Amino acid sequence: MAENILPLAERMRPTTLEELIGQDHLVGEGAILRRAIISGVLPSMIFWGPPGVGKTTLANIIANQVKAPFHALSAVSAGVKEVRDIIQAAGRLQRNILFIDEIHRFNKSQQDALLNAVEKGIITLIGATTENPSFEVNSALLSRCQVYILKPLDKDGLLKLLQQAMTRDSRLKSLKISIDETDALLQLAGGDARKLLNIFELVTDTLRAQEEIVITNAIVMEIAQQKVALYDKAGEQHYDIISAFIKSLRGSDPNAALYYLARMIEGGEDVKFIARRMVILASEDIGNANPTALVIATSTFQAVNLIGYPESRIILSQCATYLASSPKSNAAYVAIDKALETVRKTGDLGVPLHLRNAPTKLMKDQQYGLGYKYSHDFPGNFVQQEFLPKEISGTAFYVPGDNARENEMRSRLRSLWKEKYGY
Repeated sequence: MAENILPLAERMRPTTLEELIGQDHLVGEGAILRRAIISGVLPSMIFWGPPGVGKTTLANIIANQVKAPFHALSAVSAGVKEVRDIIQAAGRLQRNILFIDEIHRFNKSQQDALLNAVEKGIITLIGATTENPSFEVNSALLSRCQVYILKPLDKDGLLKLLQQAMTRDSRLKSLKISIDETDALLQLAGGDARKLLNIFELVTDTLRAQEEIVITNAIVMEIAQQKVALYDKAGEQHYDIISAFIKSLRGSDPNAALYYLARMIEGGEDVKFIARRMVILASEDIGNANPTALVIATSTFQAVNLIGYPESRIILSQCATYLASSPKSNAAYVAIDKALETVRKTGDLGVPLHLRNAPTKLMKDQQYGLGYKYSHDFPGNFVQQEFLPKEISGTAFYVPGDNARENEMRSRLRSLWKEKYGY
């Protein structure tokens, strides 16, 4: 019978704070969470961060450190019954830790089942989520928890992790490995420690028969392209599928969009996650080329929150096909990024005096509001005047896209502003 070997990422999972790489802002010397762990006085908390940054690991370390009974659930497979069973077993004698992975997948009633036990201290809740808890955790539960943001590992942290694996892991220590290039490994990992170790193990296992394993960018990419999708044990493909879905919508291919949507539905993807991404796309990639797209996407998000699966598949399909078939423009997206870049470069430029509010006599004496022209007092409800600070006068942040609706907008802006903004 073949030996059942745990993945490298699991074999290398830290068990103490000293072994943990990264998250120094939370668990480094003197950091807030480290002090709470050492003192043993822990609040209920939500760990928010991308995959593979140590959310589950940190929860296990906390349980080991404070010597508390530890219960773990996945919101993908657990429900109210499992939560209540753990709360009942915990009783009131000892503070138990309940770790819920992907807590954003719990609906309101499932989250409400936690409230009383968290408030009374029957359990210390540790929730892990890749989604913004402000949107995905209901306000009553969120108010009872501290939110800690976990960051992707930086290059130094990832390289340290590789060195640690080669010197500590029994299967890797038996191999002669040299790493000539690391760019491909780091690029594929994307700050995800688990993904880095899994790809590294995939490469070393593939080359295990060689007397000396020399790892280069070309070798990593060749092996990863052939096998990494089949090696997707930790859910990374979730991000590849949503990426393909969004790019199909952006690329105006409703058929490809439907295929990837079906992949996500069949895989049990959170309906709100899909809908939220379509709301973003409706503004980022369609924008003023078809403003109705944002209305439909927002209505879709509201509708699937009320209905859920399986009927939500129809609503998602309607929205996806509409977005894919709509004209595209990223002009609004480009415009705000350009405006933000200007603000960062130029700082707090003074607002023109005629645009300033003048609620006091002193402000009026300082000529606040003097010379402002009220647009509705003029023909066509428009009059030319300066609205930008003088240092950036004439800067066009918004440049309408090349589509029927925005071409109309460009014509109107050109007629209003003549040559001022170059429309």
